[in-house]
Amino acid sequence: MSIQGFGRALAMVAVALMVVMTVVDVAEARRAGGGFGSRGTRTFSTPSTTRTAPTDAMPIDRTMTRQPSAQQPSAGRNTTANPRPGLFGGFGGSLLGGLMLGGLVGMFLGHGLGGGVGFLGLILQVLLIAGVFMFLRRMFAQTNAPAYSGNARGQYSNGGSDFEIPRIGGGGRQAPQSKAGDEIGVQQKDLDQFEDLLKELQAAYAAEDFRTLRQITTPEAMSYLAEEIGDNATKGLRNEVRDIHLVQGDVAEAWREGADDYATVALRYESIDVMRDRSSGRVVSGDPDNLTEAVEVWTFLRRNGGEWKVSAIQGVEAA
Repeated sequence: MSIQGFGRALAMVAVALMVVMTVVDVAEARRAGGGFGSRGTRTFSTPSTTRTAPTDAMPIDRTMTRQPSAQQPSAGRNTTANPRPGLFGGFGGSLLGGLMLGGLVGMFLGHGLGGGVGFLGLILQVLLIAGVFMFLRRMFAQTNAPAYSGNARGQYSNGGSDFEIPRIGGGGRQAPQSKAGDEIGVQQKDLDQFEDLLKELQAAYAAEDFRTLRQITTPEAMSYLAEEIGDNATKGLRNEVRDIHLVQGDVAEAWREGADDYATVALRYESIDVMRDRSSGRVVSGDPDNLTEAVEVWTFLRRNGGEWKVSAIQGVEAA
């Protein structure tokens, strides 16, 4: 192989390694996250704690809602998330850095000015593709990017909530009383629907029933659920969730944004939750014989007075 050919090959390897390392970093960050979806203007604020979830919910780090450019944190709580990197930060910066490294290596190893001109042409192509990608992503995210300003946590916090979904099988249910954190008046029929959605989503997720998931979730939440199912499939795994039993629930916040109603609810539930090998059915993790308890914070969205849909799911920090 000539020196020029070797330089070209080395440059391509440098670019490939940089891209692979960046993709791995992004994937690891995604898997380490604590929540996904959108809570409208409150996406980057921490929901109020409740008796069901007395500790803070994990921040939503997978969302198509844009981080506000200027948000003042309130005292007592960390309500901000790391802003999404721009085109020349994060993935875009690493990719362009890799391309520049590859181009310089090629020039030093004999490409000369001709190699440099070709490299500049490649940079222009990458910028064009990145520009199209950013335009499409911004267009898609605009529906989830309402006006956002000021001290969000200070406006929305009510210091906890007394709304409770009684224990299943525990007798008659009492309609919730109006509290400061409930701006829309959540009714018992709403609480019943939240419980039904909890069970329906878990069952559909386990069955990999995409049709049902699309019916009961927002398009954004659906995309993240489908991604998780796809990740499991590529690893040869299948998540089995059954015998779902709601233990307790509290409404943390409920508010209105234009024609949209939001309700964020803390849910404590029990279920059989195991991961199985897709081909053999062997249990890889979890207990197939005993119920395990989970506490999560779910946000539901109702548009134009329609049916409630799951809009976001967040884990809860350990006490």
